[in-house]
Amino acid sequence: MLGLLGLDAWAEEVYRAMLSHRGKGVAELADVLGRPEQDIRSALDRLHELSLVRSSQEALHAVSPELGMEILLAQQQAELAAQQQRVEASRAAAAQLIAQFAEHSESAQQPNVEHLTGIEQIREKLGMLTHRVRGEVMTLAPNGAHTPESLRAARPLDTELLDRGVRMRTVYLDSVRNSRDTVAYAEWLAERGGQVRTVPSLPVRMVIVDRETAVIPVRADAACEAAVVLTGQGTLTALCALFDSIWACGVDLTKAQQRDESGLSAQEREVLNSLYRGMTDDSIAKRLGVSPRTARRVANDMMERLGARSRFQAGALAVQNGWLPSVVTP
Repeated sequence: MLGLLGLDAWAEEVYRAMLSHRGKGVAELADVLGRPEQDIRSALDRLHELSLVRSSQEALHAVSPELGMEILLAQQQAELAAQQQRVEASRAAAAQLIAQFAEHSESAQQPNVEHLTGIEQIREKLGMLTHRVRGEVMTLAPNGAHTPESLRAARPLDTELLDRGVRMRTVYLDSVRNSRDTVAYAEWLAERGGQVRTVPSLPVRMVIVDRETAVIPVRADAACEAAVVLTGQGTLTALCALFDSIWACGVDLTKAQQRDESGLSAQEREVLNSLYRGMTDDSIAKRLGVSPRTARRVANDMMERLGARSRFQAGALAVQNGWLPSVVTP
């Protein structure tokens, strides 16, 4: 039951026995549990490492469940915070590697990678690709709702593509459902054959044309500065599979979202996922495409529903209650 907090089943059994039979020594606990004394000692070593057992001159004592759970939660939160820092560092290193590889590929004139610098080059390339498209455009758009001006500017090209019978599929964040203009635009697209779905979070901004060419920013936080154009068959197969898996999980933007058996929306579930991973309000806001204030409000609502005293405890309780899977998604 407490395995998610770093306590294995045998150590937990010994801990519970110590709470129920306070003051008993190793031999007595071995009799109660019907296990060799060596097994008891191994469990006690683990409990001592986790600070769930304390020693005095007379004997070992299990700390109270209230204090014990706080200790375990604090340790787990510290581990997750460290893991989050490693993930962010890895993400930055991966972005740097992509940029260096793209620059090297451009200088070496490799055919499968093209490097674009600046918003004008990116727009020009996207315009050329979409005008030449034969069958399909697939887009992941993680930056939240569009402005009315940008939606108006997109209509002529979208109209041209749809009139030519091009299949257009776009995945936005769930947060765009709060934008009347974006929802209205999705309805306009649907009337002409376009398809728009939403998901709680997206891994990257990406445009794939005819399953043959993909355009991806070099840096997620600076999409207008530089991008790479990828055409390698193996790379495109993987990127198309990524899009298709995300699309399969999406909900049509023109339809109301359904809550799951726990009464959670997809966005609320994503917030709990993020809390369990130790993410900050700013990080959650960027992930969901909402303001930090909104992220904080949803997080506080989840804590209140779960009766949690800390943000991390809310994520842990969500797992224990079956609101989140035992393996939380990255």
